Amino acid sequence: MMEKTAKIFVSGHEGMFGQGLIRRLKSAGYTNIVTMPSSELTEQVAVHNFFQKEKPKYVLMATVKEGGIQFNMNYPADLIYTNIQIETNVIHEAWKAKVKKLLFIGSSCIYPKFCPQPMKEEHLMTGDVEPTNDAYAVAKIAGIKMCQAYDRQYGTNFISAVPTMIYGPDDSFDPKSSHVLPSFILKFERAKKEKRKDVTLWGTGSPRREFLYIDDFADACIFLMNNYNKSEMINVGYGSDISIKELAVMVKAVTGFHGELVFDASKPDGMPAKLLDTSKLKTLGWKPKIDLKEGLKKTYGWFKLNITV
Repeated sequence: MMEKTAKIFVSGHEGMFGQGLIRRLKSAGYTNIVTMPSSELTEQVAVHNFFQKEKPKYVLMATVKEGGIQFNMNYPADLIYTNIQIETNVIHEAWKAKVKKLLFIGSSCIYPKFCPQPMKEEHLMTGDVEPTNDAYAVAKIAGIKMCQAYDRQYGTNFISAVPTMIYGPDDSFDPKSSHVLPSFILKFERAKKEKRKDVTLWGTGSPRREFLYIDDFADACIFLMNNYNKSEMINVGYGSDISIKELAVMVKAVTGFHGELVFDASKPDGMPAKLLDTSKLKTLGWKPKIDLKEGLKKTYGWFKLNITV
């Protein structure tokens, strides 16, 4: 169990993952949280100096450079270079600083494009990943394998959690890089403002996706830090999925957009389905509390207060 006063380093504190983790840690009574600017995590010397100065006992790696399908297709070099830089710097310096435990956050895109559903941890590297996000997937696989390698060679306790699609407050609503759920919210809000009669969405609408609210994910991460000590990665998801078309209808209702939905089938769909098998996590005793309908309302409420369309 992590001690309430132990120093905990949350990387990527500016983003949705980092903010969610910090909220959960504080609500659970953890009082010694440290951070550093994400922009410095790619600098080896800066990361080295930070670890040597702060000497955190625990590390939660919430830093991530990612985006939706279009962003992944446009910036594959940035994705693989930046993410591997950060992983290499943080994981290596955590070992050098004798960190007691580290949690690396992966991504469900690491699984094969045509992976059996639901996707089990043992399906990793049993087939080719989705081409539109292969650079990001390879970077995340490298992070997981790096944690496992340090565990084998040095006896560290570096664990990896593989989340489904996470959403909620502090998500990215940048039209150039946002994921499907926040991008839908933004599109419908803009359509309302412009009094448009329809909104065009990428793909056929048939792919199925699983969504987990950020507060649930953060809770699962803290749970794993206190209850899981194996090198094998572990899936973190909600347990059910919906089609992109069904999601669009839900977001349309929540935002109050009354126009038509037009799906552009000439655009890529990505993976046909991405439902995680979370039986390992359930066996440990954790399950989510917030369903998609409730989480979507919370997310839209945050959006209205914080994002200008």
